[in-house]
Amino acid sequence: QVQLVESGGGLVQPGGSLRLSCAASGTISTINNINVMGWYRQAPGKQRELVASITRGGLTNYGDSVKGRFTISRDNAKNTVDLQMNSLKPEDAAVYYCNANYFSSRLQDSWGQGTQVTVSS
Repeated sequence: QVQLVESGGGLVQPGGSLRLSCAASGTISTINNINVMGWYRQAPGKQRELVASITRGGLTNYGDSVKGRFTISRDNAKNTVDLQMNSLKPEDAAVYYCNANYFSSRLQDSWGQGTQVTVSS
């Protein structure tokens, strides 16, 4: 089992920046078997959607609405994944969840508890 703990959410004005961090913990074998880590978000009344993901090798994928504004990064040695969010818009407001996809007997997903991002003046 992989445990994920997020930090860094909060209130920011439109056009501002926030940085989210997620730390993964677990047994050495499960941690080493994490392939993709990512960030998802869910706004009230909407489905959870992919914000950005990154493979162990550094390949990234972004949701269309955040391309050019958000940057995902990963430190495999520290088992962390960060999301730098710039030029934030009110529509970016949501609960942001960290995700890890890993193999332990079978492919599994772990989720963090979520961190609230509010974009408002």
